[in-house]
Amino acid sequence: MNYRHAFHAGNFADLVKHACLLQLLARLRAEPTPLAIIDTHAGRGLYDLAGEEARKSGEADAGVVRLMGAADAPDAFAPLVQAVGALNRGGGVRRYPGSPRLIADALRPGDSYLACELRPEEHGALKTLLKDAPGVRTACADGYAAALAETPRRGRALLVIDPPFERADDYAQCVATLAQARRRNPALQALVWLPLKDLETFDAFLRDLEDAVEAPLLAAETRMRPLHDPMKMNGCALVLLDPPAGLTPVLEAICGWTAGSLGEGGEARVYALAA
Repeated sequence: MNYRHAFHAGNFADLVKHACLLQLLARLRAEPTPLAIIDTHAGRGLYDLAGEEARKSGEADAGVVRLMGAADAPDAFAPLVQAVGALNRGGGVRRYPGSPRLIADALRPGDSYLACELRPEEHGALKTLLKDAPGVRTACADGYAAALAETPRRGRALLVIDPPFERADDYAQCVATLAQARRRNPALQALVWLPLKDLETFDAFLRDLEDAVEAPLLAAETRMRPLHDPMKMNGCALVLLDPPAGLTPVLEAICGWTAGSLGEGGEARVYALAA
């Protein structure tokens, strides 16, 4: 696999995913019982936007840099804006937090987090970043297999799945992992990120997931441009399994602003699927 998230860190898809993740974590932390989080494709956890990869793509300039300078961003982005600002106190936007950094910073005493990353060099950076974080483990391992082995059989658990979708079976792996992990722990909740290239691929994923999992599902589409060219990433989508109440208007604000302010003729949709 050739994927390197450093080329894409801080882009529009990261804004959607991480703004939603922080809102989700805030609601899950409102419950006093411990929470176990498993991240199947963690990456390195912190990205240098002045590095060669980020400068080459320019995606951060069209994403987080614009967010940090926006006067009209909705309140739903406030936790992400605060997290990015805390990493860049000298001004500008040079460093951007990946999901591992955001999750590790959100843990309470008694919570746990397993961050899986298959690439040895990326895992090495991740392990160094999180080595002193309480309640955190990292694993240089296949995240799908780790999720099935490590999902606790009891108690609250959150599964975060964000693969690069370079493998032909990633969509099927997501569905199978969610279905098996949910059977292992009926209290499991999940957040899945997916690219939007063409609607048929995404709709097929949703149909397969509905058939495989008996749980409430919430889908959020951020279409950055009309879906005319399936060879391009025309947007992104989030699917939440058994989401807490109150997330729909938050996702509408996040996806709507991103599509409308950063997209080209973009639009957003947030909708529930039948349990």
